[in-house]
Amino acid sequence: MESFILIIAASLFFTGIIGRVKSLTAGRKGPDVLQPLRDIARNLKKAPVYGDTTGIIFRIAPSIYMASLITAALCIPLGSRPGIISFQWDFVFFVYTLALGKFFMIIAALDTGSPFEGMGASREALFSLFMEPALFMIMGSFALLTGNSSFAGIFASLHGSAIPASAAYTISGIAAAILMLTGMVENSRMPVDDPRTPLELPMIHEVMILDNSGFDLGMIMYGVCIKFSIYGAIIANLIIRPGTGLVLYALLFLAVQAGFAVFTGIVESFMSRFRMKNNPQFIYTITAATLLVFLAVMHVAGIRGKM
Repeated sequence: MESFILIIAASLFFTGIIGRVKSLTAGRKGPDVLQPLRDIARNLKKAPVYGDTTGIIFRIAPSIYMASLITAALCIPLGSRPGIISFQWDFVFFVYTLALGKFFMIIAALDTGSPFEGMGASREALFSLFMEPALFMIMGSFALLTGNSSFAGIFASLHGSAIPASAAYTISGIAAAILMLTGMVENSRMPVDDPRTPLELPMIHEVMILDNSGFDLGMIMYGVCIKFSIYGAIIANLIIRPGTGLVLYALLFLAVQAGFAVFTGIVESFMSRFRMKNNPQFIYTITAATLLVFLAVMHVAGIRGKM
């Protein structure tokens, strides 16, 4: 329960911190940290408007998307404290819960009959397909390293006495860097997608939700905040030792979330957007980098086997 509360708390400020970092690096005053929340609240107060070509799928997709994110957040532990939803191989359930919400958003974009939204849906599906092996490779490697198959067991055992501290932090650091890039791709941010562009042709996520409005759009906008915070929570669990006291752990957890947001803002400020044809190569590189985690785990496992 503590982890879920911290994820929601971090999500309230995540995109606001990104915006502030981008404003400061550009030398502008820019909006304050709470401006994204005001935008979300303004949309939540409005009734959605549906086109004549849309059906039931378009109407229920935002709710299913938000429900999938909340369910996924309930799976994340806080160190050795398991999440509300915790069982063996729960990270597989976590990945496919996120995939379920994304699936409904994709078919909702197709349900509009808009060629632009269909184009964005196709890109979203393709890039998600490329990113899925990275998540499974990372979590599968940690399951092999720790001998546990649940989030709570993996994070509790990762920095245990059976694993050398230097090896645990090295592997966790590599995995954390990969997860930062994975979170940016999953949220269609720079350098894969530019959320600021007014043009539909180079868009991915934004072009998928052109027909959404009011309460539905507010849920989708807040869903991006929660998804960022979920990835930040996984990164925090990889870095922070599970034996840390609850108050200190919570402070470090929020610090990691803020660091992830600052990193995202810096990347979006100084890195230009890739051409669409170069995005698959970028995602392939991220997926290939997960092999470093797997090879490091195999090396540590080999050393432990000789002891």
